[in-house]
Amino acid sequence: MIEYLIGVDGGGTGTRVRVARAERAAHHDGAVLALGKGGPSGLMHGVELAWSTVLETLNAAFSSAGLVRPALEKMAIGIGLAGVNNRQWAADFSAKNPGFGDAVLETDAFTTLLGAHQGRPGVIIAIGTGSVGEVLTADGKRREVGGWGFPAGDEAGGAWLGMRAITHAQQVLDGRAPGSDFARALFHFCERAGTAHFDSHRDSMFAWLTGASQTSYAQLAPIVVAYAERDQSARQIMLAAGQEVAKIAAALDPSGQLPIALCGGLAAHLQAYLPAPLLALVVQPHADAAAGALRLIDERLKGKQTC
Repeated sequence: MIEYLIGVDGGGTGTRVRVARAERAAHHDGAVLALGKGGPSGLMHGVELAWSTVLETLNAAFSSAGLVRPALEKMAIGIGLAGVNNRQWAADFSAKNPGFGDAVLETDAFTTLLGAHQGRPGVIIAIGTGSVGEVLTADGKRREVGGWGFPAGDEAGGAWLGMRAITHAQQVLDGRAPGSDFARALFHFCERAGTAHFDSHRDSMFAWLTGASQTSYAQLAPIVVAYAERDQSARQIMLAAGQEVAKIAAALDPSGQLPIALCGGLAAHLQAYLPAPLLALVVQPHADAAAGALRLIDERLKGKQTC
């Protein structure tokens, strides 16, 4: 018998978990018993790491609430993960279910949509380490835009911002762009992130680039955000990101009628750089993607009961 419902939001930078009792409607806010936060579990980091992080974060959630975690078969889990669009990754992940009584896997975009609009029609654009948009129309149809992954896609996401920031820093070092406090902050980041000391910014940057991942580039995004109000180069990067968000929104809902929830860690920082017509459609998300994942597994179980 299922005792607990678990909702998981797994991204390229972090993982969030919500725990609710099975006998209560999981998408009612008061049903949530425990919350947990953990490291990255997006499938681009590998299936083994994804499951390991989900379990560690789940254990931490139970522990933080002073609850004894039951056996996995007594829990049903809804999971929204970055990377599920890669069907092989998704199949491999599902095949390695460590023993949950029931499980449903979806894209993190769809669980974000379910959380943001409580299952009603609307648009979400999730902007975190990467970016993706999804729409649920009034006739129940779903469509996704973006989410192609790093480095070819994920426009406006943290890694995208970071790549443009490091390109600017390279141009400053070459003399192709003037120096600034923004560029110096990027130089210092590369120096601090390295495991060895180098005598030049150029050598430090080359060393950092050698091991840089999607997560590494996303760690530069806070520097872009911090300097955008006073540095023209950082501001241009943020404005370009705002335009990319607008393109995603227009592709999802050409009529411009549906409410748009901006979600993810960078959403609030990007709002000041969005075109005015888009900003007029933006609404606050009702809840997060982990709440959407709870709704997903709750509805799956209810559907089984009525079959």
